[in-house]
Amino acid sequence: MTRVEPLMRQNFLEYASYVIVDRAIPDIRDGLKPVQRRILTTLFRADDGKFHKVANIIGSTMKLHPHGDASIGDALVVLANKDYFIEKQGNFGNPVTGHSSAAPRYIECRLTDLARETLFFKALTQYQPSYDGRGEEPVFLPAKLPVALLLGAEGIAVGMSTRILSHNITELLNAQISILEGEPFEILPDFMTGGLMDVSEYDDGRGKIRIRARIERKDDKTVVIREIPSTTTTEGLIASMETAAQKGKVKISSIDDFTTDTVEIEVGLARGVYADEVIPQLYAHTDCEVSISSNILLIRDRGPAELTVSEVLTELTQRLREQIKAEMEYELGLLEDKKHWLTLERIFIENRLYKRIENAKTMDAVKFEVYAGLEAYRGEIERAVTDEDIDRLLKIPIRRISQFDIDRSRKDLDETNAAIKAVTGRLHKLTKTTIAYLQELLEKYGDLYPRCTEVTPFETVNVRAVARQNLKISYDPETGFFGTEVKGEKYQLNVSEYDRILLMSKDGTYRIIGVEAKVLIPSKVIHVEVFDQDEGSVFTVVFRDSNRIAWAKKVHIKGFIKDKEYRLIKDPKGRVDMLMQGLSDDTVHFDFVPAKRQRVHNGDFDLSILDVVGVGAMGRRLSPKPIARLKRIRSGAQEKPDEKPKTEEPAPEPNPDQVGLFGDDEG
Repeated sequence: MTRVEPLMRQNFLEYASYVIVDRAIPDIRDGLKPVQRRILTTLFRADDGKFHKVANIIGSTMKLHPHGDASIGDALVVLANKDYFIEKQGNFGNPVTGHSSAAPRYIECRLTDLARETLFFKALTQYQPSYDGRGEEPVFLPAKLPVALLLGAEGIAVGMSTRILSHNITELLNAQISILEGEPFEILPDFMTGGLMDVSEYDDGRGKIRIRARIERKDDKTVVIREIPSTTTTEGLIASMETAAQKGKVKISSIDDFTTDTVEIEVGLARGVYADEVIPQLYAHTDCEVSISSNILLIRDRGPAELTVSEVLTELTQRLREQIKAEMEYELGLLEDKKHWLTLERIFIENRLYKRIENAKTMDAVKFEVYAGLEAYRGEIERAVTDEDIDRLLKIPIRRISQFDIDRSRKDLDETNAAIKAVTGRLHKLTKTTIAYLQELLEKYGDLYPRCTEVTPFETVNVRAVARQNLKISYDPETGFFGTEVKGEKYQLNVSEYDRILLMSKDGTYRIIGVEAKVLIPSKVIHVEVFDQDEGSVFTVVFRDSNRIAWAKKVHIKGFIKDKEYRLIKDPKGRVDMLMQGLSDDTVHFDFVPAKRQRVHNGDFDLSILDVVGVGAMGRRLSPKPIARLKRIRSGAQEKPDEKPKTEEPAPEPNPDQVGLFGDDEG
């Protein structure tokens, strides 16, 4: 094992590094994964302005990519459907509906003008050998766009993953201008499928967004979905609606998909439900609303780095500035070479230096004569003359010498000098030059890519609030069972799967349960209600303990643990005599248990003097003597208006004379 362990460790590290750096995670410099870079490189090498069969491009890309034609074809279709860098012809599938593309032999593609202008600059591209050493491929493309944020990316590597959301090109370019001008900026995701987006938790790419379908109310009984969230398809969205309808969460009568180039899903509603009611249910129970997390992981300096949107865009803006500087310096070098050559050519022909070589017998003598002739014009030549310059002068055809136009030569030289001055001026104002380049891109391509996704805050749909009460629940006092599968005739309620049910028992216990199929309640149930989980429930309780001493209290039941049994009465042998919902102002009339030499036989207690106490409190004693009977005398108003608990719906009225639960002659 000691020999195998180092081998496995080394091989695993090499494999993990390869998957992370060279396969799954994009490079920050050009925002591309290796397969995407190789596809674009192949298209650039084959670019002649005409469309190419995708099958041919796949075959040529295989010279650079070692993972087979299927991975190349899939990546090419995904990249083409982004509509930025690859122009497509034929059936490339539909990302909105989820339909796949036609076979590669039937479809064609070529580079877009945007790709040609912003992704390639062969003279400044760094190359490396391909996987088999027979060719070469770019280490990265000299991209002048923030491709990583423009296209977005998803990738799973060893022990890490990346998910970068796509952004709008116009907004990205404007944000780069703001960075160069030192102004604040904000950049938010944008998706070609449109929809409504809440970015309150985006946190500069470290959080998440919520995105909704755009749903329109056609009439009271019909809604139409016009745009869908980016991570879904129309097929998947319809499947989620059908599933929700089967579970009774949304009441739908029909779904018709009329999607072509644009999304149009028409949803017909069943009898008894209306559009304003169903739209929130679609957001709550289907893929009409999804949450998308963002995790920006990119390869930087040959290693993975977690970054924010602002950090990525700031770094790429600085890289754009350096790229434009490098391109202008390269252009300046070419212009200076041209000026040097035009000057040498003019001096060589205009001053007939070629006549000096007529008597030279050897090549060295020829070169010497040319060098000697140019020496007299050293002040006009800006840099040293090389053997390469001499060879080029000696290769000028006689025809060109005879047709040499001095005026035209001087004009070319003046134009070259003007171009050098212009490039030098742009180099001295590099930031302004970069801004001008971005503005030029905006003017040329900005109108082609408008924002598709609308940024708007929206509240989270309360699933309980919009849930349909499609379940019937009841209690069977003979068996003690309670639930949706119980056929009892008592306490029948229409509830949803998100409701909580409060059950009060005769022995003073209560519990709050979920909507169950069948559950046994040990003690006789005397009250059932759908429990308001936000406001709770308030009760006035009159009960007797095991010594038949009567007590009363007002309690507010709010916090709870699901399915846990709680006690309203501390005495386990006590019983509830009266359970009144709300803060009762009634009077309780009671008769004492008969006793020898008893002078007072009854009494009254005003419930309005009670304060709300905790569930575990004993309450206030009605009388120190055992009580045989109790009777409720209504005061005319069961609850104080200013103390009535806030509930969405009034609770059911309790039995007005719920007395004598022990029996009139107990004890």
